[in-house]
Amino acid sequence: MALRACGFVIFRRLAQQPPPDNTEFLLLQTSYGEHHWTPPKGHVDLGEDDFTTALRETQEEAGLGKDHLRMVDGFLQRLHYQVRGKDKEVIYWLAELRDPNTQVILSDEHQDYRWAKLEEACKLAKYQDLQDTLTAAQRYLETKGQTPHKHTHTH
Repeated sequence: MALRACGFVIFRRLAQQPPPDNTEFLLLQTSYGEHHWTPPKGHVDLGEDDFTTALRETQEEAGLGKDHLRMVDGFLQRLHYQVRGKDKEVIYWLAELRDPNTQVILSDEHQDYRWAKLEEACKLAKYQDLQDTLTAAQRYLETKGQTPHKHTHTH
């Protein structure tokens, strides 16, 4: 039985910057082990569904609840790797922080957090599969996340 963790790749858009430079991803730095940087995520509790886990962990680890987030439909990333010889699966959904100024509140599990543009976020996220996930999220937002009527007016 693979260990399963679920979380959110959370991004915010900065009003004063044009895309794609206006998109920043939230990474949390663990206060244990190698102090690695990851999006908020955690293990599925017994009887809990994956999405509920992702919401609960995001609330616990970053202080961001459902009301703070706008879910991005259609994006789901599954990562598979081994931790100490055990199979582990991590599932990430994508969500936007509705108000980019909302304060992140860390739990004891993390010592720092950062909002980072894709390039910096990938440097922080040392693992290739997490870098791929962040890159995929950015691409998804650039292609799918456009408003349908953006071509109507030209300046």
